Amino acid sequence: MDFFDALNVSASGLSAQRLRMNLISANLANINTTRTRTGGPYRRKDPVFAAQAPEASFRNILRNRQTELLKEVSVVGIVEDTRKPIMKYDPTHPDANDNGYLAMPNINMMEEMVNMISATRSYEAGITAIQSAKDMALKALEIGQ
Repeated sequence: MDFFDALNVSASGLSAQRLRMNLISANLANINTTRTRTGGPYRRKDPVFAAQAPEASFRNILRNRQTELLKEVSVVGIVEDTRKPIMKYDPTHPDANDNGYLAMPNINMMEEMVNMISATRSYEAGITAIQSAKDMALKALEIGQ
């Protein structure tokens, strides 16, 4: 693995965690959204990550055939939560059904905060990996002086 491979792998992880953080923010922002364009309450969203080989340039294909170890993080999809909405009794709300129950998003704030901390720590780990790669490259340049 060379310097640029380390940067590419770390950068792919940073991009994935940034998307994860954006989805968590959207989940928290819509914790009380009872009506969406598609109808019904907001549904919590999560990213689906996968380890994939780097983009298919000829150089990367040759290198991957030699090592088969290098993988990048990619987002293969965004899934909506399939849990049922929370039914809350509020007959005064305009979105309440005939029985006075309101369908609220099934979003747990504590779960989202834990996911946010996890995404932040993963992002920090990626930054640390990039900084370590830069430090090693600088040390290698200093050896030649």
